[in-house]
Amino acid sequence: MAKIDAFNLPVMEIFSSIQGEGFFSGQAAIFVRLGGCDVGCHWCDVKESWDAGAHKVLSIDEICKQIEEFEGSTKLVIVTGGEPVMYQLNELTDLLRGKGYRTHLETSGAYELTGDWHWICLSPKKRAVPTESIYARANELKVVIYNRDDFTWATNESEKVGEDCKLYLQPEWSKVEEIKEDIVRFAKNNTKWLISLQQHKYLNIR
Repeated sequence: MAKIDAFNLPVMEIFSSIQGEGFFSGQAAIFVRLGGCDVGCHWCDVKESWDAGAHKVLSIDEICKQIEEFEGSTKLVIVTGGEPVMYQLNELTDLLRGKGYRTHLETSGAYELTGDWHWICLSPKKRAVPTESIYARANELKVVIYNRDDFTWATNESEKVGEDCKLYLQPEWSKVEEIKEDIVRFAKNNTKWLISLQQHKYLNIR
């Protein structure tokens, strides 16, 4: 496999779509999905991203060139995974910001933050508790609800982020029907929390 460093990253896919989750739901975005993740959530819907070696290593210049193919659709770039902050992302975000793109990150927070971001969505996982430093940087806390115990997890995690951080509960896709009434009840009784639905799945788009 080609060398992975700050200038060369494993990329599963780069595509244009609609942000389906959280604060920016419904907005056009360009997604850069990096390969590699060792968090291992059993309900992950992108397990094919886990093995970094299964994906082509691209230079950050090549990544930007592919992003520019969508020029005119949006200037919002969302770096996701996998777990993107397994890698040093400072050079990538510097290049993107220099070209006028807005940089958003989706991360579990399991690794120390790198990169210069306009917006950070922290989606913590029990299997790999976030680093302490990420909480103060998170603009958005998105907790996936798989079972009822996850409400306690969400409450505990919300106590670690800043007071301006947006809080979202998101039902795990396979559990929507089973857990939706509990989520609605929790949100009604805890009004600082909002509900995030995976709009792209309802719309059957990438």
